[in-house]
Amino acid sequence: MTARGRKYSGPLGIIRGMKTTRQRGFFTRSTVLVLFAALAAGAGLWAAKRYAAHPPVAAPQLQAARLFPAPRELPAFSLASGKDGHLDKNSLAGHWTIVFLGFTHCPDVCPTTLADMAKAQKIWRTLPAATRPRLLFVSVDPDRDTPAALADYARFFDADTLTATAPEPALGAFAKSLNLVYMKVPMANGDYDMDHSSSLMLLDPQVRQAGFLRPPLEPAKIASDLIHLSKARP
Repeated sequence: MTARGRKYSGPLGIIRGMKTTRQRGFFTRSTVLVLFAALAAGAGLWAAKRYAAHPPVAAPQLQAARLFPAPRELPAFSLASGKDGHLDKNSLAGHWTIVFLGFTHCPDVCPTTLADMAKAQKIWRTLPAATRPRLLFVSVDPDRDTPAALADYARFFDADTLTATAPEPALGAFAKSLNLVYMKVPMANGDYDMDHSSSLMLLDPQVRQAGFLRPPLEPAKIASDLIHLSKARP
């Protein structure tokens, strides 16, 4: 397996995938990055202003999670889930939830993230199911990742992982509401890759955007933070 998508940059943390070659009908890598930067700038305008006016702060007890000064309400959303068939705000209510964008054809960053999070999930599984934190893996590649295939893929790492995706424009609206971005990157061989934000967003039990996590991920610290939050603000 080749190593791709390991670079993280920008305030939103973009996972940048493979190189593309110049060929008729395809973007050059430079063009893709310019377009992606423009997309990130538009989708992350609110985030940039919020971070500048109110820099995220870490509570003394937290080691990895960064909390916003005040949670942000999210609009209603509806995603297709391989486990329950449907996932919305009601599905996540009552739990702290970490949201991660990715896709099953990702060569290394996505499986590495899911493997790291599986270690954290194993630690926080000591909490009662009623208040246990959750990980939600949302595919930005609905053309290849069906809800059933996505659920099977995530189950390999941890059976408790929630999975979801959606066709456009619902998928884009959901990502934008969390100040996350993604983009399809055509390849010279006719296939495509996906670039997407590397940050993991943190939702509180009221399904509000409460903070975020950034790579590199440290499972033990993440688990400790989520256990603390779940006990302090159920």
